Amino acid sequence: MLLTRNIYQVFRTHRIISKNFNYNLRPLSSIEDAKYKGNYDIIIAGGGMVGCTLACALAKNSLFSTFKILLLESSPYKQFELRKEYSNRVVALSQNTKSLMSSLNVWKHIEDMRLQPVKHMQVWDACSDALISFNSADNYNDDVAYIVENDVLLHAVNTELNNTDNKNFNIVYEAKIADYTLPNSEEINPKSLVKMNNGDTYSCQLLIGADGANSAVRRAMGVQYLSWNYDQMGVVATLYLAEETDNTTAWQRWLPSGPIAILPLDSQRSSLVWSTWEDNAKRLLKLPEEQFVDELNDALWKQYPRSGAVEGCMSWVSGCLRRAGLPDGAARQLPPSVQGVASSSRAAFPLAFGHSTRYVANGVALVGDAAHRVHPLAGQGVNLGFGDVKELTELLADATYGGFDINDPSYLQRYESNRQRHNVPTQLAIEALHRLYTVDLPPVVLLRSVGLQLTNALHPVKVMISSVVVSSILVRFTTTEIIYKLTVDNRRTKKPHAVYFNKNHMLYIITKTACCIF
Repeated sequence: MLLTRNIYQVFRTHRIISKNFNYNLRPLSSIEDAKYKGNYDIIIAGGGMVGCTLACALAKNSLFSTFKILLLESSPYKQFELRKEYSNRVVALSQNTKSLMSSLNVWKHIEDMRLQPVKHMQVWDACSDALISFNSADNYNDDVAYIVENDVLLHAVNTELNNTDNKNFNIVYEAKIADYTLPNSEEINPKSLVKMNNGDTYSCQLLIGADGANSAVRRAMGVQYLSWNYDQMGVVATLYLAEETDNTTAWQRWLPSGPIAILPLDSQRSSLVWSTWEDNAKRLLKLPEEQFVDELNDALWKQYPRSGAVEGCMSWVSGCLRRAGLPDGAARQLPPSVQGVASSSRAAFPLAFGHSTRYVANGVALVGDAAHRVHPLAGQGVNLGFGDVKELTELLADATYGGFDINDPSYLQRYESNRQRHNVPTQLAIEALHRLYTVDLPPVVLLRSVGLQLTNALHPVKVMISSVVVSSILVRFTTTEIIYKLTVDNRRTKKPHAVYFNKNHMLYIITKTACCIF
C-alpha cells in the first residue's frame, strides 16, 4: 500500500511540474503551423447563456486558476443597453438556477436590472374543467420561478465574467469554427484541435461543446442523436394587459393544438409563448395586431367543444373531492385580458426534441442544448443546461483536487451518468405531457383531466412537484429496473460508470415514465 501511494505521488508531481513548465505535447502539424495559437487546458466552443455561465463558473473557481481556459463565442461583442421595452425572449429560472447564479455573484446583476418573480401558477385544460395551481406557499414560501429576459441574463453573466481576476481566461468573439479534430478513444494524452475559418488553430486537453442544438462538436464526436420535430412553432411576443395588476401569476392553458403561456414581466406587461402547429403559427405572425389580440384572448377564454361523458365523470370526481374535504378545482383565478402587442415583438421558433446518447467522449463533453433539447411547455430547457454546468464544474474540480487530469475519463463518465439520470426522465415526462395534451379523444381527455384534478387536490403531491422533485420521483420509481437493464449492457462494453441509451432503452423508459405520471 505504501509503495502504491508513493508511485501515485511521483506521477502526480510529474503532472504538476509538466503543467507549470508547459511541457505539453502538441501535434507536430500544429507546432509547425504559423497560425497555431497555442494549447489550452479547456476550450468551450459556443457561448450563449449556458456556455458563458460555464466559463464564468470555471474562471471563478480557484482550483482552475492556473488552467488556461478559452471561450469561443460566435456572436460579436456589443455594448448592452437596458431598453424600456422588454425582449420577446425570456426564460423561467428555477430555484436551483437562482442558487447557481447567486454562487457566481451573477444574481445581484440581474436584480440590479430587472426580473419578475412568479408567486402563483395556474394550468388548466381547454377540453375540461380540470386545473392545477401552485403558489409560493407550496414551495416553502420561495418563489415558483423567476422570469428573466435572455439578454439580461447573458449580460449579467458576462459582467461577472469580465470582472474575474483569472488572467489565464480568454474570450474570442465572432469565433467562426471550421472544423474539429478529436482524439481517438485509445489515446492516453488526448488533445482536440479546433480550426477556425480564418486558419487559426487551437488545441486543448478538454473540449466542451456548448454550441446549441445543431452542435458541430456533437457531430464530430459521431454519437447517435435521437431527435424529432413536433411540426410546431413557439410564437413569442410582449403583451400589454388590459388592466394593471400585481402580475405575479404565470398562466398556461392546454389547447388541442398545444399550450399557450402568459408569463409576467411587470404590472402592465407579460410575455407570450404560444406553441401551435406550424401553419397556424405562420398565420398568427401575419395577422394585424387587433386580430392577433382577438385570437389570443379567444385562446385564453374560448369555450372549446366538450364531451358529455367527460363532463359527467369530472362532475362525479369533483363531488367526491368535496365530500372528502379536498379542493375540487371550482375556485380558480381568471386569466388577464390582453389589450395590445409591443411593436415588432412577434416572432416564432421551431420546436423539437433531441437527446444525445453520449454526453462525453475522449477529452470531450457536451452541455446544454448540444446534449438535450425539450419542448418549452415546462420551461425546463435552459434550467437543464445550467444543471449540466453545475455538475460538470463540480466534477472537474473534484478531479483537479484529487490530482487527476482535467479530461480524466472516469470523471467525464460520472458527469454523463449523473446528468442523464436526471435529464432523461425530465425530458420524457415533458414528452409524455406534450403527447397527452395534443389529443382530444374523450377517453384521453378524461384520463388526463382526472389525473390533473386529483393531483391538484392532493397537497403533498403538489408540494413535491413545485419543489422540482418530480424528476427524482420518476428516477426513484424506475431506477431499479432501468439501471439493471442498462448495467447489463454496460458490462458488455466494460464501462460501468457510463449510462448509454439506444432506441430500445428510450422506448423502455418512455413506457415506465408514463406509468409513473399516472
